[in-house]
Amino acid sequence: MSAGPLRVDEREDRVVATLDRPETRNAIDQATVDALHALCESLEERPRTLILIGAAGDFAAGADIAQLRERRADDARRGINSNAFLRVGALPMPVIAALDGYALGGGAELAYAADLRIATPRLRIGNPETGLGIIAAAGATWRLPRLVGDARAAELLLTGRLLDAETALAWGLVSALHEPDDLLDAAHELADRIAANDPLATRHTKTALRAPVERHPDIEGELQAELFESPEKFRRMDAFLARRSR
Repeated sequence: MSAGPLRVDEREDRVVATLDRPETRNAIDQATVDALHALCESLEERPRTLILIGAAGDFAAGADIAQLRERRADDARRGINSNAFLRVGALPMPVIAALDGYALGGGAELAYAADLRIATPRLRIGNPETGLGIIAAAGATWRLPRLVGDARAAELLLTGRLLDAETALAWGLVSALHEPDDLLDAAHELADRIAANDPLATRHTKTALRAPVERHPDIEGELQAELFESPEKFRRMDAFLARRSR
């Protein structure tokens, strides 16, 4: 398990990455961004499910404001956080965000990049960036409408409203609520269910889910064509038919 702003616990079929800057409520600084890139490089080379979680009762209370204050126009154009979160979202296997406490600003945008989000009843999630004189520029303006719809996304981003856990669940921003002591176990249960399935079929499902609308339905046919010829498809279907015939 590595140390630093991102503690990484590598396992055979999954990786647990813990945002670990509790003195700042796990605010995302440049070192965290660098660590996310290094983690993504590892998971691109050896695809596994990723569980993202925060230490000490928070996911991430935003970007590091002290660093953000010093960034200028050229830094904005570099997309420091945006590029890291794009890479997280594009990982071959599913990403699970386990959210507790604050998931604000950049922390919320990192959560939006995940494929699955679960939370505790203590969750407070949203994007208060306009109150700081900036916009949510690391994915919220295009990911959030896909997650909660245009009207709700506009309300959150234009007002800076923070959602509580029950509202986030009702809006479909998270899929389930668990007590804080059970949150990581619940994330592992999701990872277990993913691990029981064919990894290639899982990867192709994520590819289809993330594809722009104009690529459908052709992309499903392309991906399914590969799977229809895979040995694992025949193995799994033969096993299913054998069980049914008993």
